[in-house]
Amino acid sequence: MTAVNMGNLLRFDFERDGLHRHLGGGLPKGAMAVISGSVGSGKSAIVQRLIYGLLLHRHSVNVISTEQTTKGFLDQMDSLDYPIKKNIMEGSLRFIPVFPLIGRTKDRVDFLSRLMSTPGLYEAEVIIIDTFSALVMNEMDESRVLSTISFFKKIIGKNRTLILTMDPAELPRDVFGPFRSVADILIELKSEIMEGTVEHVLYVTRYSHAVGPVSTAVGFRIEPRAGFIVDITSVT
Repeated sequence: MTAVNMGNLLRFDFERDGLHRHLGGGLPKGAMAVISGSVGSGKSAIVQRLIYGLLLHRHSVNVISTEQTTKGFLDQMDSLDYPIKKNIMEGSLRFIPVFPLIGRTKDRVDFLSRLMSTPGLYEAEVIIIDTFSALVMNEMDESRVLSTISFFKKIIGKNRTLILTMDPAELPRDVFGPFRSVADILIELKSEIMEGTVEHVLYVTRYSHAVGPVSTAVGFRIEPRAGFIVDITSVT
């Protein structure tokens, strides 16, 4: 593991949960992160926690969401006690919902090309696409993987950090595999029912350029008015 200068780190620490102590102290600038997991594994919950932590430390964030409308996102963040309305008003957070577009059209819409050509989308310090696999599942094939990865590499080459959430079930293996292989940070989420409750575990498969220690597995749960909570008792 290669150490980097703290000036190359995007902080997201928030003492209420201490997640940063398990993930190297912060996100490296100029990195591509892939957070993978099935439906209900906690991908959006992790993203929401990262968004709030990054904004606390005055980093700018652009979010493209296939999961929620703007109102749904604001309500969800409020329910977790992650207030971000001020950030949207100030412009440090830009939320772009594509859920309504996906929900009402059966025709193929070239979201991938639009994603790669939207002006200003990649000017923030952190760009998050949740869920990337849902956005491109009807148009991504093996021939487009390399060009997409090449485009993303150019973005992170400008010292931007890119976070993609993905559901492996939504993409063929020869499409999902390359994104998994090139990610600087690879986090895989699992969930299972134990004694009537859902246990979530965050497995860190890869975390390049970490400044601090990185845990290999972190149990967590999500609670109203408390948000993300590290639960060490769920990992054995």
